[in-house]
Amino acid sequence: MKATPDFTRNLTEPRALKSFILSTLTVACTLLACVPLFSVLYVLVIRGGKRFSLELFTALPPTALDTGGGIGNAIVGTLVMVGIASLIAVPFGILAAIFLAEFGQDTRIATIARFSAKTMTGIPSILAGVFAYAAVVMVTGTYSAVAGGIALSLLMLPTVMLTAEESIRMVPRIMREAAVGMGCTPSQVMWKVTLPAAMPGMITGVMLAVARAAGETAPLLFTALFSDYWIFQGGAGDLMEPTASLAVLIYNFSGMPFENQIELAWAASLVLVLMVLFLNITSRLISQRKR
Repeated sequence: MKATPDFTRNLTEPRALKSFILSTLTVACTLLACVPLFSVLYVLVIRGGKRFSLELFTALPPTALDTGGGIGNAIVGTLVMVGIASLIAVPFGILAAIFLAEFGQDTRIATIARFSAKTMTGIPSILAGVFAYAAVVMVTGTYSAVAGGIALSLLMLPTVMLTAEESIRMVPRIMREAAVGMGCTPSQVMWKVTLPAAMPGMITGVMLAVARAAGETAPLLFTALFSDYWIFQGGAGDLMEPTASLAVLIYNFSGMPFENQIELAWAASLVLVLMVLFLNITSRLISQRKR
């Protein structure tokens, strides 16, 4: 009878020892990389969690010597400006992705568009704020939520476009060919076959872009500035007025010499991190469901 081979790991063998050392180093480096993340989360929960209350989400920021107060207007302002940015970036990004992936993938325009989008993903966010300041704030004569939304849309657009293009490319060609064989026109293939199949990946890209835009500070300093009041107090016209945001509130309050404002900055930081964390986890779950 043949002897049963022994598959147990023997660390005296060079290959097994090398594999064990590299695996140990990989695990150690992974744990080391997680230390800053969990340290930040721990500090935010300890410092910002103690101010969590209904007042934090419903009250306006306090003045210099006041106690209490909240960040309600900053939360609403952040949601409004990110919503404006999404209304601009998502449709244009998806339409551009459809052109790049299906109808003009080998054209010179497509090559230039891809290169420009990949370049924009690496530009400093402050440049988007400077551009929006020159193009919107100086033209309208006022800081506003619209200007902030346009600045954030410039940061979201390349992420949405590139991820949507990749998602469309990943749809199996046999699905398109089957639809064409059934008599579908190119537009019907796109809207009824390709886009529904690519939708999970596209939603993931949109959520990642939204998560990035929600945490940006520099573009909003140039475009939306800040406000101590609620948006929409006077109707939709308030979109053309200075608007509060979580990122700018953290920037302003963290440098003040008042303990109350510093505590609110910690609480706002925790709220912002939880918002971004929620979006990232949601995008990850959608991506896993797609696979």
